[in-house]
Amino acid sequence: MMLWATWWVWVAGAIALGILEMLAPGFIFVGFAVGALVVGLLLFLGVAPGLPWLLVIFAAVSLATWLILRRVIGIRKGQTKRIDIDINEL
Repeated sequence: MMLWATWWVWVAGAIALGILEMLAPGFIFVGFAVGALVVGLLLFLGVAPGLPWLLVIFAAVSLATWLILRRVIGIRKGQTKRIDIDINEL
């Protein structure tokens, strides 16, 4: 069996991405973690499409998670980020 078709590899990847998100917050890796977890759960439940479909599912779920998080937690309409420190002045 190929490594990419093993459910625990995807779940381990999701856990690693979740830990990486804790170290570099900003909702950068959490979408990828959710995508990997969904693929791992599908493989655990016996749904075993080929690698191209697994990657499509991973990408679609990751993108959907990122879009949902951006809408729920992201910058609100009319709100802007203000940067007061110029790195060249340090």
